[in-house]
Amino acid sequence: MDWAQLWEIASAPDNVPIVALIVLVPFYSWYGLRQSLANDRLIAQLETDPQMAKTHHRKTQPWRPGWEREVHVWPYLLRIEFLAAIIVTFILMVWSIALNAPLEEPANPTLTMNPSKAPWYFLGLQEMLVYFDPWMAGVVLPSLILVGLMAIPYMDANPLGNGYYTYKQRKFAIWAFCFGFLILWLSMVVIGTFIRGPGWIWFWPGQTWDHNRVVFEANRDLPDIFGITSALGKGIFGGIVTLLYTAVTAIAFHKVLTWNDFNRKIYQRMTLVQYLTLQFFIITMMSLPVKMIARLAFRIKYVWITPWFNI
Repeated sequence: MDWAQLWEIASAPDNVPIVALIVLVPFYSWYGLRQSLANDRLIAQLETDPQMAKTHHRKTQPWRPGWEREVHVWPYLLRIEFLAAIIVTFILMVWSIALNAPLEEPANPTLTMNPSKAPWYFLGLQEMLVYFDPWMAGVVLPSLILVGLMAIPYMDANPLGNGYYTYKQRKFAIWAFCFGFLILWLSMVVIGTFIRGPGWIWFWPGQTWDHNRVVFEANRDLPDIFGITSALGKGIFGGIVTLLYTAVTAIAFHKVLTWNDFNRKIYQRMTLVQYLTLQFFIITMMSLPVKMIARLAFRIKYVWITPWFNI
């Protein structure tokens, strides 16, 4: 087991942000969730005690003098922001002095790096190329991610949770974020950094990156498993499978969206456009783990093959 190689990868200057991300993201996720649960407990107390609701200051921390100043931007908030800017600038200066820039020799078309990896913030997209057609992974899905992030405020019909942390009142939003960002996106960044080795082959942590290793794992399309060889047959079969996946995912998501009274109230506030848009993005997001399982577990490359695109 070559753990020295794993340390060499983790300590590389261009991988420092990923190592920090592995530590900081779980910490701040836990910190925000802790504050959310504390606020939920306070909300439950205020709902059951009308007298307390009239006198409590609506914060989980005990009252302290000076809180009225926190509502003013000048000078209190700007002073904190200025100090934060100075601290971050100092950290970046020390970082730039202590670590060498991850620069390499000029590009040589006769000598390609193996593995050739994108910057850490694009490694998720590079890992998606393993599971989707290049046009889908490089153009369609990144565009949908950006459009989906911009559409969130217009799809969200839940008026609660504005200005304070809460888990009870924002369960679906929190779970959707945790699954889409923490589990899917960050896991692909970590896989692309620490697990994908020469030839973009899967190497478990501790395994030596053997540049001469050849993996004989033939990928196949889903129609080939059923003996469908014609282009028309593959297109029709893949379209049917994709429609079935869409229907099953939509029904399952609808069950989740209406499984209790609180969710049903939010669902009833949504317009048809909001509901269909949310369904579209959820179905698209769930296609990534489905394709990952199909590729890694069953060696299935594409499900729907057409002359214009492959899924």
